[in-house]
Amino acid sequence: MKLENMYQEIILDHYKRPHGKGLAEQFDAEVHHVNPTCGDEITLRVSRGADGKIVVSYDNMGCSISQASASIMFDQINNLDFESGEAAVEHLIAMLQRTVEADEDILGDGIALAGVAQYPARVKCALLAWMAWKDAAIQAGADNNESKIFTESNKEQN
Repeated sequence: MKLENMYQEIILDHYKRPHGKGLAEQFDAEVHHVNPTCGDEITLRVSRGADGKIVVSYDNMGCSISQASASIMFDQINNLDFESGEAAVEHLIAMLQRTVEADEDILGDGIALAGVAQYPARVKCALLAWMAWKDAAIQAGADNNESKIFTESNKEQN
């Protein structure tokens, strides 16, 4: 089997049997991102654990690439700290810009998205979930290890 065919199979598998799809009821931040080019949408929620790890949940709709990419993102960065998750996001971006070779240790099945770089209009599809994760993680305060969610008592002090 050719490598390209294997990558297509990985994408189809994640599309048909998405991993981690479904929104958690408890969360620290929620984002909704839309790719107007082809109508992809994702609602993504994150929760920060006391250990600094970020738990992700999501619901999405759209093309097979965006849905498969969300499933792959869940497998690769769910329950990681911000720095590790951000490194995966940045590696995916660089891979899709063709500035680095795909690294399976960082992206896992995400290396199957490398072929998307040939189709610039589809790059946004592949990045949607990953950028939503980064946005939600930052909103939850994970980028500086401090919560940006204020309680009423914190508001009174400011």
